[in-house]
Amino acid sequence: MAISFGGLGNGVDFGQVVSELAKVQRLPIDALNAKKKDLQTKLTDYGTLGNKLLALQSAANALRLPNSFDRTTTTVSDETKMTAQAGAGAATGSYTVQVTQLAKAHQITNSAGKAVAATTTPIVSGGSGTFTFKVGSGANQTVTLNDGATLDDLRSAINDLGAGVTASVINTGTVSTPAYRLTLTATASGAANAVTVVADSTSLDFTNTSGTGGSSTLQAGQNAIVVIGEPDQTTISIERESNVISDAIPDVTLTLKSKTVTTPTPEPVTVNITTDPDSVKTNIQTLATAYNDIVKFVNERTTYDISTKTGGIFFNESTAKSVLSQLRTALSGEVGGLSTYKSLGAVGFKTERDGTVTIDDAKLDAALASNYSATKALFVTQTTSSGIADRVVKAVDFLDAIDTGSFTIRKTSITSQISKLTDEIGRKEDIASQYEERLRLQFASLDSLLQKLQSQTSALKALQ
Repeated sequence: MAISFGGLGNGVDFGQVVSELAKVQRLPIDALNAKKKDLQTKLTDYGTLGNKLLALQSAANALRLPNSFDRTTTTVSDETKMTAQAGAGAATGSYTVQVTQLAKAHQITNSAGKAVAATTTPIVSGGSGTFTFKVGSGANQTVTLNDGATLDDLRSAINDLGAGVTASVINTGTVSTPAYRLTLTATASGAANAVTVVADSTSLDFTNTSGTGGSSTLQAGQNAIVVIGEPDQTTISIERESNVISDAIPDVTLTLKSKTVTTPTPEPVTVNITTDPDSVKTNIQTLATAYNDIVKFVNERTTYDISTKTGGIFFNESTAKSVLSQLRTALSGEVGGLSTYKSLGAVGFKTERDGTVTIDDAKLDAALASNYSATKALFVTQTTSSGIADRVVKAVDFLDAIDTGSFTIRKTSITSQISKLTDEIGRKEDIASQYEERLRLQFASLDSLLQKLQSQTSALKALQ
């Protein structure tokens, strides 16, 4: 209910009086809203910090297992002949490889005598027709065609089966006198994947029931053959259906592109597999960057301004300080059971005054180059102790544990405080609204009474 005031003759505005008194009543609410806003900001920042912790854990996970350091890189002396890709478990070494034969897919076509003048020329007449084929020793695949079906219809029907054969139409004639034939190409290469037409009731007559039909081989299906070893020494010949060979050299995939020269003398390709310290170094640097990101984030929020006597959003937040403490311990402590490199300081890490870490690139490069296994042992999980990366992963798990993690508990506590403040603010808002409404009613009555007294006073003065 809106209540307005007429005001007194002396200029007093009761509406303004009520508003000011209501503001005083709302001061505790304003304080609660300010506290709630601070808590919401703190919860948001804890959420951001949580994401940064997960980023650090992800970086540590990339270094915690032994195969994290089993990084290799491959080089091929002639990539026009083949390429090579080493997997995580590939052993270092050098291999001599010759490509004596490339794998090819079997391809056939109907005889020239059964070519048609147009792709829309009917190849089925006098009822429905069937066309049956198979790939290698596979099952028969059949398409059924209606009366009047064309070469295009047959091509589409075969391709729609997705049965290991690609059908296409080629013009083996001229522009003015076209002669269209159907080609069937095995999807997979290799001698065992030959395409066989089992039955054909179309006019293409792949099975030569008329005596003037049949099929022609455009490309014979064949396997790839590679020879591993020096030509003048003992060699191993490997035959595969595909030009992508993943089981010739353990955990190395070879992709064959062309044959190597075999006469007058063999000219093999050399495949070198070496360790890849650069990728490991990148992962170590990523770990340091993720750690520094957390340190800087917390530091920025734990400052204290002497002039304003106000602290950052994490000032006096023991949980935020605990995060840094536990991560610092995980990262900087010595790893038990090691003799060559016992701590990150031995491979170039240095802790700065603000708590961040820097890496001496030259020292880390030297460690990776001269003692790769000792550097690896410093980070990965050991039989008797946890490496640096494993300790970081476990530290984040400990902080984030659902029921017992201090980080999780603190976020839950803040959420609960915000919820309670919201309820309390709502209650006080109701009380403040009721208080303001009572004031308006009281001052409205007072205003009405004063107006009556003023009218009576004016009337008495008029009688004098």
